[in-house]
Amino acid sequence: MRTKLILVWAFFTATAVAGEAPVLRDVQVGFDATQDLAERRWELKDLEGVSSDWSTFRFLVIQFRPSSPQRFQLRLHTPQGVSPLYLHPFQNAWVRAVLPLTMFAKPPQRGTTLSDVFNNQMVGYFMFHWGPYLPLSRVEAISLAMPQPLVNCRLEVRSLGLANESSGDAVLEGEPLVDSMGQWIRDQWAQKTGSLVELRKLWSAEQDQSEPADFGYCRYGGYQNTKSEATGFFRVEEIHGTWWFVDPDGHSFFSTGVDVITPFQSTPLQGRNGIFAELPPPRLLKGRPARESSGASFFLWNLVRRFGEDWQQPWVNMTVQRMQSWGLNTIANWSDELLLNSQRLPYVVDLRGWETRQSYFGLPDVYSQEFIETCESAAGRQCRPRRDDPFLLGYFIGNEPPWPGRELTVVDMIQQGPKTATRRELNRFLKGGDTPERRKTFIVSAYQRYVEVINRSIRKADPNHLILGIRFGGHAVDEMVRASSDFDVFSINIYDYARDRSLLERLHKLSGKPLLIGEFHFGTPARGMSAGLRQVGNEAERGVAYRYYVENAAAMPALIGTHWFQWVDEPNTGRFDGENYNIGLVDVTDRPYPGLTSALQTTHRRLQAIHSGKQKPSDRKARVN
Repeated sequence: MRTKLILVWAFFTATAVAGEAPVLRDVQVGFDATQDLAERRWELKDLEGVSSDWSTFRFLVIQFRPSSPQRFQLRLHTPQGVSPLYLHPFQNAWVRAVLPLTMFAKPPQRGTTLSDVFNNQMVGYFMFHWGPYLPLSRVEAISLAMPQPLVNCRLEVRSLGLANESSGDAVLEGEPLVDSMGQWIRDQWAQKTGSLVELRKLWSAEQDQSEPADFGYCRYGGYQNTKSEATGFFRVEEIHGTWWFVDPDGHSFFSTGVDVITPFQSTPLQGRNGIFAELPPPRLLKGRPARESSGASFFLWNLVRRFGEDWQQPWVNMTVQRMQSWGLNTIANWSDELLLNSQRLPYVVDLRGWETRQSYFGLPDVYSQEFIETCESAAGRQCRPRRDDPFLLGYFIGNEPPWPGRELTVVDMIQQGPKTATRRELNRFLKGGDTPERRKTFIVSAYQRYVEVINRSIRKADPNHLILGIRFGGHAVDEMVRASSDFDVFSINIYDYARDRSLLERLHKLSGKPLLIGEFHFGTPARGMSAGLRQVGNEAERGVAYRYYVENAAAMPALIGTHWFQWVDEPNTGRFDGENYNIGLVDVTDRPYPGLTSALQTTHRRLQAIHSGKQKPSDRKARVN
């Protein structure tokens, strides 16, 4: 179907912010069909009195209201190219966004993971910019664009202007947007819950109808009809040309997991007076880290409503029961200690604490004595208590480091920073020649030392368990993959509609290790939430996408696991960094998405045969818009 782009000039009573140079006023852009990228563009030369030199301004101020929570782009067009800023908005709510123009022009140089670097949590939206970053001395046009628009998306803009003083981000509404159960008020859907009385009936019905399912698993989640050497702990082995985890009892094991299985995910409250109809009691997050305790968790409040003040063990029981019913055999990254310590399902642990006083995009001062001592202390503290636990699948040592592909930026940070052991080693190395390639080579060498010191510390504290590597974010340069050969497993997060066979084969060949996908997901813009990193047309299509992704990944002999991100939807008003993705197996009211969970059951019953090469994977792809 051909996409129609409708431009309607509307007549609002918007007033410009004092000191603001107006660019656009009172426009409405509608996208009422599908296209890879629908876009409305304005040439600055056609806009009266609008300067093309934006380098003298600090902010771009926009007041907007979207009919959908689907992300859109604000794109600046220059002779050097297009610089797109992604905005994830509050659905059907007027918002004022004050956007620093530096986001279009300069890459960020802070953070230790990709999400730290790029995500920006704001009062009424969140935003990120992945580049390219371009000079703004000659802006030729501005456009509003929407990747893969769904039907009937509409964006209203009261005003868009340039400013040197911030008027402050704000939600420009006078009534609540989120109800007492955490649901988005300004959207409707078939499963929306009208009251706690209704919700309690639905909870009771799920409990009554819940039945165990048989996937041929043993007590550790391995396949009972297989047998290899039993060592009492998880290990990896290539069997007849196919790689597997092997569980403590010697059964072949393919890891199907879910990240962030926790009741504590909260949304920030600062600057959001009036957004919520009712807030959860602050006591629910008492004692949690400051990032959580200063916010509110509607999911946790609903668990308390469901199970009572002593909700912890009933929640663990329900979660394990659901996982076993859906064929999930791994409690994956960032999940709650209540589950990890339950001795009910295999689990992974993300280790932390490798930081030194000086770091560079998360890369510590790896040549210092401080780094060696820090690693030994962190590994001993976290690994020694778990060394005899047979349910521990293994350790991750990091997540989505931002330095791959940014090696030259890291070198600049080292050189411009304080005197450190790493700076000393860098200067010594560059005396043999200072070229971009040698600078990259140094960072690869620093990464290799990073891995060696951490792995040595872990194995000293716990010689029994696997080291699952760093969960690289989408890609890793070849030299770093080779330098990862000391891991037991090479892990990477891949957000795409299907596994990239050539990429995975390259990673396996370079590392010499079996592969684990640490994150992937599919969402749809609905219920006040954005779609996530990969969008599909509706909730049922999320199940179709899961089957295609996991089954085709499992068809590769070198791949031994896939972990979905994440258990529950992110808050519709955003988590700590702003993400508000519709990506859960369950929603904020603790109700499963049946179209997705039934697909999990179907796929997990087929995985052993698919991974063994006896059955073909699903060939049905999801509709993305």
